[in-house]
Amino acid sequence: MNAIIIEDEKPAARRLGRLLTNLKVEVSIMLHSVEEAIEWFRDNKHPDLIFLDIQLSDGLSFEIFEAVDIQSSVIFTTAYDEYALQAFKLNSIDYLLKPIDGEELENAVKKYLVFRPEKQKLSLDFEDIKKLLVNPLEREYKKRFTVSVGQHLKIINAEEIECFYSENKGTYASTTDGRNYLLDLTLENLESELHPNSFFRVSRKFYVNISHIKDIVSYTNSRLEIKLNRFNGQEIIVSRERVKDFKLWLE
Repeated sequence: MNAIIIEDEKPAARRLGRLLTNLKVEVSIMLHSVEEAIEWFRDNKHPDLIFLDIQLSDGLSFEIFEAVDIQSSVIFTTAYDEYALQAFKLNSIDYLLKPIDGEELENAVKKYLVFRPEKQKLSLDFEDIKKLLVNPLEREYKKRFTVSVGQHLKIINAEEIECFYSENKGTYASTTDGRNYLLDLTLENLESELHPNSFFRVSRKFYVNISHIKDIVSYTNSRLEIKLNRFNGQEIIVSRERVKDFKLWLE
């Protein structure tokens, strides 16, 4: 199996390349922009599989498919939430949310090996996809959550929630009054429910609310530690792969 990586962040591309090497997947080249990818596809034999980031430095990667008739299978690698991905999920082998987890990557490669289409032509409505990706803030997001407290139901407004976190296979909302409520949701379910201006997924275990960040401290291995106003259940660490996006989100 021959694969290529199209990813504008070179450290992320190299990390993905190492993970694929461990899975015995040969990566022939790493491309870093729409323009570079179009030129390469026009002059080279197309690979079996493409690992494709959606947002590249010079535009959305869908522009590659508009310019070149590509038959390769595609696994999307992206920081975009599941809601946006639903529009084109069925047109790809799989998609992986960043930072890419090794086990999820292995499962995606196995899925390709099982289905392995001889040819694949993406039939995406590019304009509709672009609208979803470029203007996500036009959507409606949850303003409140309902939780069970004994025999009662309690309504919690989104702005009262300092963070969402996972622990012992459960998902919790931690509120400004220092209480933690078990939700009937996973962090993945929350991807499409939370307003991206207010909440950011700093790691696989935490979403934080920007309104309740008390302090941000440098941590080991180029990571960051977040201190919230009330929550002190466990350390909140921004994973190294998300530090750059987190800093941009803060602005």
